[in-house]
Amino acid sequence: MSTDLIALMMFSSMLMLLLTGQRMFGIIGFVAVVAALWLWGDRGGYDLAFAQTIKLMGWFPILTLPMFILMGYVLSEARLADDLYRMFHVWFGPVPGGLAIGTILLMVLISAMNGLSVAGMAIGATIALPELLRRGYDKIMMTGVIQAGSSLGILIPPSVVLVLYAMIARQPVGKLWLAGVLPGLLMATMFIAYIWIRCRINPRLGPALGAEERARITPAERRRLLWAGALPLGIFVVMMGPFVMGYTRLVESSVIGALAALAAAWIKGRLTWTVFETATRQTLLVSCMFMWIILAALAFGAVFDGLRAVDALKRLFLTDMGLSPWTLLILMQLSYLVMGTFLDDTAMLVIVAPLYVPLVAALGFDLIWYGVLYTITCQIAYMTPPFGYNLFLMKAMAPPEVSLRDIYVSIFPFVGVMIVALGIVMAFPEIALWLPDTLYNP
Repeated sequence: MSTDLIALMMFSSMLMLLLTGQRMFGIIGFVAVVAALWLWGDRGGYDLAFAQTIKLMGWFPILTLPMFILMGYVLSEARLADDLYRMFHVWFGPVPGGLAIGTILLMVLISAMNGLSVAGMAIGATIALPELLRRGYDKIMMTGVIQAGSSLGILIPPSVVLVLYAMIARQPVGKLWLAGVLPGLLMATMFIAYIWIRCRINPRLGPALGAEERARITPAERRRLLWAGALPLGIFVVMMGPFVMGYTRLVESSVIGALAALAAAWIKGRLTWTVFETATRQTLLVSCMFMWIILAALAFGAVFDGLRAVDALKRLFLTDMGLSPWTLLILMQLSYLVMGTFLDDTAMLVIVAPLYVPLVAALGFDLIWYGVLYTITCQIAYMTPPFGYNLFLMKAMAPPEVSLRDIYVSIFPFVGVMIVALGIVMAFPEIALWLPDTLYNP
């Protein structure tokens, strides 16, 4: 049997087993080990799983994963984002659509302190959305604002998704994080511009705070909220400042971030035993899940490397089908959009990374840049009907008056903005690569 046919059998077997509903890492790891046993016998099969485990345990930057997850859960459980939202409420409320703009900025800051989109979604749906609806904001537009803003959590550092990509693609996490900064800020700016333009055209979508309510907000209150809201922002500065300036390495910065989050919760008087226990438990659960997923992906990728499946794909698409590298790259991104209708970002990465990442490198594209493209495409896929991950997460957390139809309708303008942002980053790779090339210290 040819190696091309074996690789095809592995991939199709994995997809079929995923339909059984079993754990994703178990299915992918099972297919990898069975294929290794079949190809190389007992010794090869046992050595494959053991070698990937040792590789994972020896990858020093993996220590950043539990640190940043812990930081995010402490900030979420201690509800430090409440002060941030109140600050944006006061400072941006007088502008038409100002509370929606403040919500996007809130999501940017939460993303910079969390690394997961779930935290932004939870805070936006439970804190921001009820307040926006109470003040007469259009529920369809505001539902889209929260979904789009929360998706920034997987692009702006410290993105956990980029940590997973770094491990599978064997790229520096620091470079990937820095590469996500400008595209993330670009997308947030485009969201804000869209909200401002729509609310200027139709002020009923996002009414400004009334004169009476603005008069009740004293200058002292504004300054107090500015200071209270600056505390979570200070966590990000304390964490990432030394790393960008070259004083600390990535792992050390992640520890600083976790300690700073605990200190902030203690300063605010919200570091209770319940908060600490919940954050620790969730950190262990999520970290272990990601570790198993990475281990399975490495094992599967090792077998594919041994079969030289990437060479076969390159020959098929470029030689036999006559596709250009850019056409093939666009088709890869479209496949993520299709998979995103029924899979989350981690599942997509684990399933196709053994094929796509080596193929992208063989085509001559930069893997750091491609990591940003993958992440932006995942953001779009998160919000793509009928089964986008964020759609149902939003429905579970939103107030009862927000229907599933409202959620579906709300995302289309923001998906359009994100597709434009993806096109800009594809056309101008320097947007993603300038910051890591300028600031990164290996």
